Amino acid sequence: MNQATKIFAQALLYAAFAAVVGYFATAPVYRHLPADQALIKLSFSHSGKLLAECRQRSPEELAKMPPNMRAPMDCRRERSPVAIEIDLDGKPLFRHIAPPSGLSKDGASTVYQRFTLPAGTHQLAVRFSDDVNKKDFGYQRAETVTLAPGKVLVIDFDAEKGGITLI
Repeated sequence: MNQATKIFAQALLYAAFAAVVGYFATAPVYRHLPADQALIKLSFSHSGKLLAECRQRSPEELAKMPPNMRAPMDCRRERSPVAIEIDLDGKPLFRHIAPPSGLSKDGASTVYQRFTLPAGTHQLAVRFSDDVNKKDFGYQRAETVTLAPGKVLVIDFDAEKGGITLI
């Protein structure tokens, strides 16, 4: 095979490869949601409040302990589970209690959930509790949201921004 034939064959193979890549870059069309649907994503990672307050050890307790273990404060590490409730148009959409992670149950509670729903205007109510010692939900947010077809609404929790955020 002469040099010109090799170059032509190589160019032909490159063109075929480019055509295949070009086709799959534009087709088939991918739609992450049907045309009349919207998406709500619940995504957060949050550490609940400590289950018990720290307490001061008495001098007698400290005297009984080995010298290297004499911390003046006794603090349990276990954290509260995080409870979340979401209502959509007055009906329950999601109820969940996320336990703390970690062997000592001292890590963050993490939740990720997706909800596909019809596009349009909806009444959204979100309640969030990170303290089992309180009877009610510490954070609440109720809002009318308008979701366009294909739109994604993210529900997050950020204590520094005042609690429940809708993005």
